[in-house]
Amino acid sequence: MFDKIKVAFIYKPSNPFLTGKHFDNTTYDFFMKALPRNESLEISYFPAEKHFDTNQLKDKFDIILLPANHNSATPDVLHGIDNLKIPVISRVGDPHDALRTKKIPFHEKYNIDYYFNFMSDYYFHKFYPKDFKYKTIIFGLELPLYQNVKNFKDRIKNKILNSGAVGKSSIKSRVTNKILNPKRSSWYFYKLRSICNDLSYVEHTGMIKQKYTNNNYPELLSKYRSAIAATTFYPTIKYWEISAAGCLPFMEVTDINKGKYLGYEDNKTAIFINEKNYKNKFEEYLSNPDDKRWQNIAEKSRKYTLTELNNDKATESLTKLMKSLI
Repeated sequence: MFDKIKVAFIYKPSNPFLTGKHFDNTTYDFFMKALPRNESLEISYFPAEKHFDTNQLKDKFDIILLPANHNSATPDVLHGIDNLKIPVISRVGDPHDALRTKKIPFHEKYNIDYYFNFMSDYYFHKFYPKDFKYKTIIFGLELPLYQNVKNFKDRIKNKILNSGAVGKSSIKSRVTNKILNPKRSSWYFYKLRSICNDLSYVEHTGMIKQKYTNNNYPELLSKYRSAIAATTFYPTIKYWEISAAGCLPFMEVTDINKGKYLGYEDNKTAIFINEKNYKNKFEEYLSNPDDKRWQNIAEKSRKYTLTELNNDKATESLTKLMKSLI
């Protein structure tokens, strides 16, 4: 027998992503469901809004875990954190927002030792100091949500699903965003995803009142044989969600977003697309959607994703990081 790692998870309960009632529960599922399942961890939850006295944790815990390096999800002030000798690990939000949202000062305020998220080390250190320690942990996929999906042959085959935020294609909108909202618009972060919407066979599904029109995201995905995952600068959870749902994944993987670190292989577990080849790739599929190879790729992608990119695997990776800091 070995002693479990005693983890104090300190969080702000008002944060929408930690309530379990948001349309995007990937963060909630990881921290509130997956971590307690790991036999090596003993998780204690400490909800607080404005202030939290960390002195109560002294000599009782091995690790302090934070949901974010910002007071949007972590209490405003962690009193006594400087006096504790307990390592602090924090999930980091979108790295490109570090300066705008003034996240970097929280490094000292929260006495953070290590950061993690599913982005690459390269993308994290584009916006954070090189001496900030970071580990890529691909979390967000809760296995029970993807166990019962529709058979590939029974899905919509003559349309390709495109979900999530997209930029408006009008010149006026693009020019306005470039001037008033530089490097922050949907067009900037999701350019390929946005231009895909101009194709007649691409079906875009957004959200109404913060809910997908088809009840839940896994259910929506499993209605289609194929779906698009395209983000310009780094892969998002959508990449492994559409794969887990059994879709043929059209993934934007380029030298810019460096998406190969996810482990997918072109024409084996995904179809890699970029701004030059996306139309040809789509039309190759649509010219014969019943070709057995599309189903084979989708099935291999689903198997790889469910096995390697699930929350329990992510928890194991985080546990290894914890052990290295104790």
